[in-house]
Amino acid sequence: MANKEKEVELKTKVEKVSDEHLKELQNIANRINTIQFNIGKMETQKHNMLHDLSVSQDKITLMQDTLMKEYGSYDVNLNDGTINWPKNTTVEEVQRANNEK
Repeated sequence: MANKEKEVELKTKVEKVSDEHLKELQNIANRINTIQFNIGKMETQKHNMLHDLSVSQDKITLMQDTLMKEYGSYDVNLNDGTINWPKNTTVEEVQRANNEK
């Protein structure tokens, strides 16, 4: 078999990419940076909101304890403030429950 010489087309070494490619590359990198920044900002907001939720849950627990001591129940209608007493509960049972605390 005869050796066949391969013809290879050599490109000259280029120092820089074209302005068009550079702008496209910069736009993509900027978009990625913006997305990463926004994700970090949202995660910070999420952390703060979860903290606020935890504080609010602690406050509702303390308020329930206060209502239970003061009124004998913390089951309250949030629209008008009426206590939702269980059916067949007498005043004496409520007073007895308050005195036990």
